[in-house]
Amino acid sequence: MDDSAWNLDARGENETQRLDRNWSSLLQELRVVQTGVQLLTGFLIVLPFQPRFEAMNTPMRVLYLIVLSSSIGATALLVAPVAAHRIVFRRHQLAWLVDTAHQLALGGLALLGVALVGVAVLLFDVVAGPLAAVVAGVLFGALFVVTWLVRPLLERRRSARR
Repeated sequence: MDDSAWNLDARGENETQRLDRNWSSLLQELRVVQTGVQLLTGFLIVLPFQPRFEAMNTPMRVLYLIVLSSSIGATALLVAPVAAHRIVFRRHQLAWLVDTAHQLALGGLALLGVALVGVAVLLFDVVAGPLAAVVAGVLFGALFVVTWLVRPLLERRRSARR
């Protein structure tokens, strides 16, 4: 049974109702991450103006720029659905909007994961040294990959078999 038929049968929803529900659900998810990524970006923006920033070595400065770029990119992608909605408002583009916002959210979450792992590496390096930074980066990277990607994909594949 395809998605439309399932929604009609299980929920009694037509396609427009399904799109409205998907859009509302997506907006709720974006609200959860937008504030956090914006705060992270703000923290990263002021970091170079702190006295200890000058003591960072070149590899850590490069990492900082990667983290900052990822955080700004995540902010842009996670806020983009709002701008897209404003532009196509009342143009009957809800199917396009839901699909586009979904793709932007996935990209934004990927960049947020990169930024968070990078922040962990930066902070562990300052507090506990390079070895701790590498260990933290690997462990947090694995945490994000397993919880944000592997487990959902396994469930998706398992539910497809049912």
